[in-house]
Amino acid sequence: YSTAVIAPAGGRLAFVSGQGGRDETGTLSPDFATQVRHTYANLGAVLTALGAGPEQVVKLTVYVVDHDMSKLGVLTETVIATFGRTLPAQTLVGVPKLAIDEMLFEVEAVVALD
Repeated sequence: YSTAVIAPAGGRLAFVSGQGGRDETGTLSPDFATQVRHTYANLGAVLTALGAGPEQVVKLTVYVVDHDMSKLGVLTETVIATFGRTLPAQTLVGVPKLAIDEMLFEVEAVVALD
C-alpha cells in the first residue's frame, strides 16, 4: 500500500460507498476470496461509470469480518491485480460483522476525478 497519496490540487473527488462481493446474480459466496474478487470487480464497475480508472483511486478503506493474518494474502494479491504498481493509500478495519450477515468483506474508495 501507499503510505500517502496526494490528490490533484483543485480536483474533484468522488466518494464511493461501500461495495460488497455480490456476483452478477446478486449472490454472496460464503468464500472470503471469492467475495474479495467480486468486491473489486464491483468497484471497477463503479469506476467505469464515473469515467475513472483504478489509477485514480487515492484511498481505500476495507472492512474485513473476523480479520486474521491468513486473509492478508488474498487481499494483497487482489489489490495488486486491481491497481498494479499505483497503489492507493489503504486502511484495513477488522469488524465483527457488516450490514448484511453473509458479507465478509467491503471496500469504500475515494477517487480523484480530475
